[in-house]
Amino acid sequence: MHIKEKFIGPGGTQGGFLEFFLGLAMTVIGAYLLTNRVVVTTGFWNLWGYNTFGLSLLPLTFGVAFLFFNGKSIIGWILVFIGVLIIFVGVLMNLNIYFQPTSLFNTLIMLLLLAGGLGLIARSLVEHE
Repeated sequence: MHIKEKFIGPGGTQGGFLEFFLGLAMTVIGAYLLTNRVVVTTGFWNLWGYNTFGLSLLPLTFGVAFLFFNGKSIIGWILVFIGVLIIFVGVLMNLNIYFQPTSLFNTLIMLLLLAGGLGLIARSLVEHE
């Protein structure tokens, strides 16, 4: 019995194994270096000049109250879902993201590693001859 062994590479294609792992390493290094220079802060939830975080807790509070009274309450579950969604979206909307000052050379290295790594990963998924 003769078994034909065929190595299947990334994406189910022949070859590209080395390109994939080299691209993955470059992408991880580039992404790490880039995200290491980013600072994320947050601000206050303001609506017309007033702090509105407490107002965002109202649907969640009423939803939990409905669920304590009746655990199968559809209105309670909807209010809890809406309350959690408002809080999650509010946190995301109030994030401030800054890129720390760095040299042009370092920025180019970060972007070239990231883009080159993604390109190698994409190339490894294409059939090789």
